[in-house]
Amino acid sequence: MTRPGTPADPYSRAAGAVLGSAVGDALGAPFEFGPAGACTTRFPVPGAGGEMCGGGGWDPGEATDDTQMAVLVGESLLERGGLDLPDIFARFRRWAAADPKDIGLQTEDVLTGGLPWDRAADAHFATNMRAAGNGSLMRAATSAVYFAGAGRQPTMDAARRIAALTHGDRAAWEGTAVLHELVRRAVLGDDPLDALPGILDHVHPEHRARYVAVLAEDWTPDQATEFNGAVWPCLGSAVWALRTTGGYEEAVRAAVGLGGDTDTVAAVTGGLAGARYGADAIPERWAAAVHVPMPGSGGREPRRTELVALAHRLAAEGPSGPAGP
Repeated sequence: MTRPGTPADPYSRAAGAVLGSAVGDALGAPFEFGPAGACTTRFPVPGAGGEMCGGGGWDPGEATDDTQMAVLVGESLLERGGLDLPDIFARFRRWAAADPKDIGLQTEDVLTGGLPWDRAADAHFATNMRAAGNGSLMRAATSAVYFAGAGRQPTMDAARRIAALTHGDRAAWEGTAVLHELVRRAVLGDDPLDALPGILDHVHPEHRARYVAVLAEDWTPDQATEFNGAVWPCLGSAVWALRTTGGYEEAVRAAVGLGGDTDTVAAVTGGLAGARYGADAIPERWAAAVHVPMPGSGGREPRRTELVALAHRLAAEGPSGPAGP
């Protein structure tokens, strides 16, 4: 069912997903690993400004590895004309070698271990038996937009394959697949929350019960059994923020207010909320400030205009179906 007030233009929703994720990332970065309520205590009045404050090593508006990797995925999809997993992995590897300001420990191990693209994550998981972090969720906005016209199965399958480049645990694949499909449905103008029960039917049986639990209507982040740097509570928290608020700004503020892995929870929330409400729902004061340093790319630093252009190209050039943008 289409949500009342959903923007009619799918390109606005596509841009909302990509730009909205980057804005959430930049808003959450200064509060990463801090306590719940740190942001909302400092900036208690919605709309009053100042939230894109920087700190913790981040400049105001600076996006983190979450958005950097999303840009790399999107550029690979466009330049290679589709899903080229070795190319995405090579881009990730060059980026990791360029000393990014922030990179997840698991992702760094996989990308710098010297193994080829189709063995690196599996080998890491076989050794550590822990690979269900949210690092494949954080970079999902661009690929979700690209595959929006392809239908559910191609979208979820592509999500799993991209996630598996760095995360050997199928739990991460399934969470990333759910997020891709939620964003896809929102970009097409559907209410992603209405789509959830049907999406969960397509989660791998070994992981379905866990996702059914964290995506239930009555689930709240205080019920999480893991830190929100894990894939389950991160996705659950983003859906909770979308479900319990009425607009982009309110949803992202709720996500950052949870504390913990604030940049990624807010990036996931921002991508979902941006796809649901469209790019125009993102506050101008936030969108104008966001910038994405790209280590290893000669000083390139995409801003709002470039992110919107990337989103529009992804929507236009991705595989299109009868309901595609």
